[in-house]
Amino acid sequence: MSEFWQGKTVLLGVTGGIAIYKAVGLASKLAQAGAAVDVVMTPAAREFVTPLTFAAVTHRGVHTDPWLADRKPEHIALAERPDIVVIAPCTANTMAKLAYGLADNLLTSVLLATVKPVLIAPAMNVGMWNAAPTQRNLQALAADGYHFIGPDDGNLACGYTGTGRMSEPETIFAAMEEVLRGETDKTDS
Repeated sequence: MSEFWQGKTVLLGVTGGIAIYKAVGLASKLAQAGAAVDVVMTPAAREFVTPLTFAAVTHRGVHTDPWLADRKPEHIALAERPDIVVIAPCTANTMAKLAYGLADNLLTSVLLATVKPVLIAPAMNVGMWNAAPTQRNLQALAADGYHFIGPDDGNLACGYTGTGRMSEPETIFAAMEEVLRGETDKTDS
């Protein structure tokens, strides 16, 4: 266990992309480091893996429905809990929704309501990444204070080679710690 992650809560947002297998590794790494990991899966993410996969590595329930909370709508309760939110993988579709403030699933609703730092790990085809709308959305999200890690260059699941690979879990893990330490520095000054 890592002393840094003890007592920290992470909200891991998972969208529908083949890189989701890396998100399982990230969730496991965070839980092993001592973080409480709440996972929110979009409907498309559940087409790639089941919530049980994330529950098994985090030892916590997985959130998929915005109307299951005790006293508040779940998206508000989840937005208040974490020290940091990470979206891995984050598809072009979800980036577009965030850039325009759309809240049509539990994850996008949580992200619209949170004031916590958000780290996005994009994963998509090289053409989608380089597309002008995606680059505009990236700039808009960065201007809104979102943090980014990746995407990396390499072989993509679609058979192309180029920028679009989700960063490796270890890289995302380190970036999360860096973002949190930066946020702590801001509050200490």
